[in-house]
Amino acid sequence: MLPVISLITGRGELSVTTQAPRHRSSREARPDSSGFEVVIRPRRGWQGIDWRELWHHRELLGFLVWRDVKIRYKQTALGSLWAVLQPLLAMLIFCGLFSRVVTIATGGPPYALFVFAGLVPWTFFANALTLSSTSLVGNEQMIRKTYFPRLFVPLGTIFALGLDLLVGLGFMGLLLVYYHWVISPTLLWLPVFLMAGVLATTGAGLVLAALNVYFRDIKYVVPFAIQMAFFLTPVIYPLSRLPARLRTFVALNPMTGVIEGFRHALLGIPAAWGPAVLSLGVSAIWFVAGLFVFRRMERDFADVV
Repeated sequence: MLPVISLITGRGELSVTTQAPRHRSSREARPDSSGFEVVIRPRRGWQGIDWRELWHHRELLGFLVWRDVKIRYKQTALGSLWAVLQPLLAMLIFCGLFSRVVTIATGGPPYALFVFAGLVPWTFFANALTLSSTSLVGNEQMIRKTYFPRLFVPLGTIFALGLDLLVGLGFMGLLLVYYHWVISPTLLWLPVFLMAGVLATTGAGLVLAALNVYFRDIKYVVPFAIQMAFFLTPVIYPLSRLPARLRTFVALNPMTGVIEGFRHALLGIPAAWGPAVLSLGVSAIWFVAGLFVFRRMERDFADVV
């Protein structure tokens, strides 16, 4: 039996089969006979995440993040201020509407602070899903011509929007000063809920980006789905105002726990920990599922995109 040497790579399995050399006469000898047979076969089934490969290409991720930041604000008069204007204008509209039509009890803080604390993570989530879902198709030429970890394309788009999230949080600090709202020790929870928001957004963004390569309907579905999901997320109303049965259903939305956590950390509002923990668990599941679904589908990106 001939010995076989198999090398497992991130793109497939490389098998090298050695062949026993035959004795030839000087007339039969050929200088180009290598004695090796190379067989390349694609890997099958679900693929794990090659963390070593991702770490090796980490500088590429930083470049993609910086590129997306520059492109998004190129030739804009206000630049990163758009990260503040979107939730700010929405806050003013909701405050003007609900102050005249119906009054919503917030449990202590002014309604403006209550709404803005929910709009900051929701705006990040909505913009990140919209842009990341089309990121692979938008980088079609780069994906076809060279190999690199495809995860970096949607991740670069999502991480670039982290700048908008930080700017929004900075403006939230100014609102707290304006309303003389005292910051409580619950602020220490903010990094936890920030990470949960990034995990939920990344998981959903990876799934949508992969599906959009095969089904271009995704770019039409995502804006409508985000618009409908806004009303199923406690952005403009507290979770405690919902009936118990509906509260459990809304908690399946990963952003429910994130928004409740932001308000708890920034405003000191008591959080409904049962639905919040359920929502955070869904965020973690979304992230893991997004990674594996993306890895399962990425083998054909260069051929289909």
